[in-house]
Amino acid sequence: MPDRPPPQMGLLVRQIGHQNRIFRRVPIAAFFTLAFPLMFMFLFASIFDDVDIGGGREVAAAQFYAPGLAVFTAASATYTNIGISTAIARDEGVLRRVRSTPLPRWVYLGGVVGSGVSIAAFGAALMLSVGIGFYGIEVESGRILPAAVTFVVGVASFAMLGLALTAVAPSAQGAPALAQATILPAAFVSDVFMPLGEDPARWMVLVGDIFPLKPFVHSFFAPFDPFRTGSAWEPEHLLVIAAWGVFGAVVAAWRFRWEPSVGSGGVRGRRSRRTQSSR
Repeated sequence: MPDRPPPQMGLLVRQIGHQNRIFRRVPIAAFFTLAFPLMFMFLFASIFDDVDIGGGREVAAAQFYAPGLAVFTAASATYTNIGISTAIARDEGVLRRVRSTPLPRWVYLGGVVGSGVSIAAFGAALMLSVGIGFYGIEVESGRILPAAVTFVVGVASFAMLGLALTAVAPSAQGAPALAQATILPAAFVSDVFMPLGEDPARWMVLVGDIFPLKPFVHSFFAPFDPFRTGSAWEPEHLLVIAAWGVFGAVVAAWRFRWEPSVGSGGVRGRRSRRTQSSR
């Protein structure tokens, strides 16, 4: 009796595992996604004693930086890694080959997104574990749910934005520059590396408020804010984050390409190999 094909959810789980193995085989990606934010955590916690979060309130440096850097790690694992790795896979012809196999397209893309989300969860958990274990950061048990929901909404939205990045990147060579040119400036105006202070430039506030990283950082920090009273939910921020996720999904659905970019390195490489083999 022939074996039955595995159900599609089983295929999705396998695809996530496959994408995770690909991530582990690229040490530079693992370093900048997981180790790089941790280095900032150790550095900032060693340099600064307290951080002014506005209104005359000061918190321990680790209490401020651990949630923000956990969010930055999550954004890097989803937006940056998904955007760059999928663009590379496209221009190397991997996506075109996948499209010609019986594997459903949604399973492949679900594996890419699921891998990014799982790496984001691991990196954020690692960051917070270091903060709790080494620096004694605090969060009340009743505020864990708002933090968890915020994290889920955030990583889902940034994963969709990662697919949108792939869709709009002209080539695999341009994807890293586009990713870094958007995520790093946003981080500096989103209270990730430093608080903007009491009277920042208006354009910095405007840029931070428009893009989704700052709402993600602020809504995730709320459960860790020792001065906060009452609810730790930030519904306005969650709506902004979710709206960007919907925008990313629309752009990805509209512009996503499975064929290599015209003139991409992968295409040139394959053409040159075919030319040499025909001689």
